[in-house]
Amino acid sequence: MIVVTGATGPLGRLLIARLLAEGARVRAVSRSTQPSGLPDGVELVTGDPSLPGTMPACFDGAEALFLHPRTFGDSAGELLSVAAEQGVRKVVALSAINIDDPYELQPSRWRGDRNKEAEKAAMASGLTWTSLRAGSFAGNSALAWGAQIRAGDVVRYVHARFREPVLDERDLAEVAARALLTDELAGRKLQLTGPQSLSHEEMVAVIAAALGRPLRFEELPPQAVAAHLVENGLPEPWARALMARYAHYLEHDQPPVTGEVDKILGRPARTYADWVADHLAAFGAE
Repeated sequence: MIVVTGATGPLGRLLIARLLAEGARVRAVSRSTQPSGLPDGVELVTGDPSLPGTMPACFDGAEALFLHPRTFGDSAGELLSVAAEQGVRKVVALSAINIDDPYELQPSRWRGDRNKEAEKAAMASGLTWTSLRAGSFAGNSALAWGAQIRAGDVVRYVHARFREPVLDERDLAEVAARALLTDELAGRKLQLTGPQSLSHEEMVAVIAAALGRPLRFEELPPQAVAAHLVENGLPEPWARALMARYAHYLEHDQPPVTGEVDKILGRPARTYADWVADHLAAFGAE
C-alpha cells in the first residue's frame, strides 16, 4: 500500500493514475470527506498531515509514502515519525530544484510549499528516502497565460527572454512512481528538469504553433505584472518572490537542463511542445 498526500491536487492525481496503472494499491489522504473525483480503485481516507495525530490510521498497512510539501505545515518530522511507527519503510519527498536559494527567490514557499523541510525530514527519518527536486512545471504556463490566450492574441507578461527547462508533470509523476515502487532511486536527490530551456517568448511561440494562431508576446514591467497577479487574488509575497526570481536568473538558464528524467525513465523527457499539444484546451482550443 502506498499513501499519497496532496492526492487531490494536479500532481497527486497524475501520480495516483500512474501507480494504479502499475498495479499498486493506493491510499489517498484528503482533509475533506467530500467525493474527490479520484479514480476507482483508490482508497480515500480522511486525515490532515499538518496534524500528525490524525494520521496513524492513514498509514495502517502501508509500505511507502509520497510526501507533498504543501500538506504538512511545520510537522514534517513528526508526520514521518508517525508513519515509521505504523510500519512505513519508504518516503518519497517532493521538493524543488531551487531548494537552496534564499527564500525570497522561492515563490512556491509563499503559497505553502515547504520544500527544504520535506527533504530534510525525509533524510532524517530513518526511512528509505528519495527527494524529487523538481523544476518549474509546464502547467504553470496555462495558469499564467491561458486566460489571455483564450481572450486574444497577445500575451502580456514579464521578461520575454527569461529561460528555463519546464518539466512536464507527467514525467515527474512517473519518476515519483518509480521511486515509490522500486529501490532504484533510494538515497538520491534528483534534479529534475525538462529537456530544453525555452524563454517566455519562445514558449508562447510553441503555443501559437500548436493552436495555429499568430500569438505575440508583449513584455510588461515587473511591477505591473506583480500588481496584476495580486489583484487576481495571489499572495503579494508570492508575486514579489516570483519577480525577484525572474530578475535574479535573467542572465542565465535557471536551472540548466540536467537530463535526469531521461536517465531514470530510459526515454527522452517530454518537451514543452508535447505538453502543449496534450493541453490545448487550456488555451482555448476546442
